[in-house]
Amino acid sequence: MTEVEKTSQQYVEVAVAAAQEKKAQNILVMDMQKVLPVTDYFLIASGTSSTQVQAIADSIEEKMEQAGLVFLHKEGYREGRWILLDYGYFVVHVFVNEERQFYSLEQLWSTAPTQIYES
Repeated sequence: MTEVEKTSQQYVEVAVAAAQEKKAQNILVMDMQKVLPVTDYFLIASGTSSTQVQAIADSIEEKMEQAGLVFLHKEGYREGRWILLDYGYFVVHVFVNEERQFYSLEQLWSTAPTQIYES
């Protein structure tokens, strides 16, 4: 395992803990290293409302800044239906439940190994 892989895994764990603090649902991490050449991991989580989705994204953003990593790109925050935070080594997707079911990233990238986290 390279130093970058260790670091990206550690950062993902920080993001998972931040999502758990805001009661995110169905948290999972997909190992994308052998699936996509652009990122190591996807973190996918759900909220019950756009307000909760924004709170989850805010918590992740805050904890990541405290850990020394700032996102490269953020999309969807104003609407709060599907927020994407791109940290380079990993990408965070926070959905309202209906959007997550509709886009079904887990099925789209079903060949990627996944780890499920307790909410």
